[in-house]
Amino acid sequence: MAILVTGGLGYVGCHAVKALVERGEEVINLDNLSFGHLEASCGSRVIVGDIGDRELLRDIFSNNNIEAVMHFAALADVAESVADPHKYYLTNVASSLILLDVMLEFGCKQMIFSSSAATFGEPIAVPIPEDHPKNPTNPYGRSKLMLEEVLKDYDHAYGLRSVSLRYFNAAGADPSGEIGEDHTPEHHLIPLVLQVALGQRDHVKVYGTDWPTKDGTCIRDYIHVSDLAQAHILALDALRQGLPTTAYNLGNGNGYSVLEVIKAAERVTGAHIKAVPAPRRPGDPAVLVASSERIRLELRFEPRFPELVSIIQTAWKWHSTHPNGYGR
Repeated sequence: MAILVTGGLGYVGCHAVKALVERGEEVINLDNLSFGHLEASCGSRVIVGDIGDRELLRDIFSNNNIEAVMHFAALADVAESVADPHKYYLTNVASSLILLDVMLEFGCKQMIFSSSAATFGEPIAVPIPEDHPKNPTNPYGRSKLMLEEVLKDYDHAYGLRSVSLRYFNAAGADPSGEIGEDHTPEHHLIPLVLQVALGQRDHVKVYGTDWPTKDGTCIRDYIHVSDLAQAHILALDALRQGLPTTAYNLGNGNGYSVLEVIKAAERVTGAHIKAVPAPRRPGDPAVLVASSERIRLELRFEPRFPELVSIIQTAWKWHSTHPNGYGR
C-alpha cells in the first residue's frame, strides 16, 4: 500500500515525505515543480505532473495500490489570491475536485488535507479553537475553507474520510539540515529576516505598524515544519484506525509579533536586521494564534520545537548552509 503525496517536493510536503519514508512507508510524490524541488524528494518516488491532470492521476492510481492521499499541492500567497482569485479557485478547488474524483473512482477513501488558519479570518477569540466562526478575509482562505466543506460532503455521500490540518505559520527546517524552506519569490517572514542576516537583502519590510497589537505589528503563531509533518503521520494512523472526518488546528498556542521575530533572529544570528515600515497588506488579520488542544488530546500530538528561538535556529542552520536554497 502506498501513500500519494501531492506537492511533496514543496516546503511542508517534503518534510512530511521525509517522515513517511523514515517510518518505512511507500511514498509516491506528485509535484508539478512550480514551487517544489527535486532535491527534496527524500527517497520518495517522484512523478512530475499536476493534480488537475485527470489522465495522469488515473494512470498513477491504476498502477499503484494507493491507500491514502496527503494533499499539499496548492497556491498559498494571500496577496496574490486577492489580485487573482480565479487562479486560486481553479488550482486549490477545481483541481482538487479532480483529485477527489479519481480517488473515488479507484476506491481510495482517506485524505489528509493541508488546510490553513486563513479559514478563520479575523478572530473574535484568541487562541482560536476549531469551532471558531469561519470568515476568511481573502480568496486563499476561502479556497481552503471550500475544500474543507467539500470533504465533509464527500464523507457524507461517498464515505471518503479526511483530516483537515489547519496550519498556522509553518517555520523552521529539518534538524538534519538536509531540507528546508526555498521559495522563489520568498514571502515568509523568517526566511526573509534570515536573508537580511546573510546580507542577501538590505532590509525586511514590516507590513503595518499600526495594528491593534502590543507593538503595532502583526502577531502570528509559528509551528515547526517537522512538527507539522509529525501531525500528518498521526492523522494518517488515526484514519487507518477509523477516525471520522474532522479538522484540527496546528500551532504552538503562542503568538509572536513581527518585531519579536526580528529580535529573536538577531539573537540567533548575531546580526543586525534592518526593519522598514510598509503599508498593511490586503487580507491580513492582525492576530492569528491557535488552540491545538484537540489534536493534543485526541491524537497525542506534542510539538518537539515549541520555542520560537529553537524554530529559528533550525531555519538558520538551513539558510546559512544553503544560502542559495537548493542551488538555483
